[in-house]
Amino acid sequence: MKNEHLSLQWFGHIIMILLSLACLVPFMLLFLSSITDEKEIIRNGYSFLPTQYSLLAYRYIWEQGADIFRAYGITVLVTVVGTTASLVITSLLAYPIARKDYPLRNVLAFVVFFTLLFNGGLVPSYLIYSQLLDIKNTIWALIIPGLLMNGFNVMLMRTYFQTSIPMEVIESANMDGAGEFRTFRSIVLPLSMPILATVGLFQTITYWNDWMNGMVYITDPHYYSIQNLLNRILQDAQFLASGQFKNSSVSTAVQSLPSSTVKMAIAVIGIIPILIVYPFFQKYFVKGITIGAVKG
Repeated sequence: MKNEHLSLQWFGHIIMILLSLACLVPFMLLFLSSITDEKEIIRNGYSFLPTQYSLLAYRYIWEQGADIFRAYGITVLVTVVGTTASLVITSLLAYPIARKDYPLRNVLAFVVFFTLLFNGGLVPSYLIYSQLLDIKNTIWALIIPGLLMNGFNVMLMRTYFQTSIPMEVIESANMDGAGEFRTFRSIVLPLSMPILATVGLFQTITYWNDWMNGMVYITDPHYYSIQNLLNRILQDAQFLASGQFKNSSVSTAVQSLPSSTVKMAIAVIGIIPILIVYPFFQKYFVKGITIGAVKG
């Protein structure tokens, strides 16, 4: 029996190692492709064992200089402010919906669920944000559209409040004289770190990877996020290397810009911060994402 248990354990370890490698392999290919010479990629395709290396793609991006650092600063600011504000709004809406003694819980739950099924579309959203709220070409254009909550996150947090926060604890706090806000701040939130970390990670990734809001609402390069700036750099590199300058005075060096490797380098630069942050949220993320799977 003991040997059989060890065999199953080793089999499980091998399976998990293979699955982990399957997740790491694309990142390895991504990074190796970003430091491969452009001509070799064109000649032999992407490879895990390139014969010619080149940092020209990273040098081309680095030459953007101050634009890169400014875009990173804007993205960090938008991500931190947007994620924090989104967590506050989402938790403040999810908590009353989770309370069975709140008379309007069904109405609010219906409104939130309705937003999961129907969307006003891009044109009404653009008119509201650009004309009514007048946030076009401001930092708020990168924060507010993603700030107005995600119905899925609200429902996820509501489920956690219902299944993991004992009602007896809330009633006990009320009997001791604590108001609703004091109960929420001092009891509910400290017990909700797993779901806060999970939803916070979702929002962090959403804000960090967001390029749509910048493309729609931002035309001033000073407000470009890192995603919008990298997208512009990629378009410029592809345009310069497109061969449209064969009869012009543009040099051969400009025509041979590494458009393929620039794509990979941009992906590497964009994903590194998320890879750094994720391990710190992992233990909370695993616990929070399994909400409702097992109820004690």
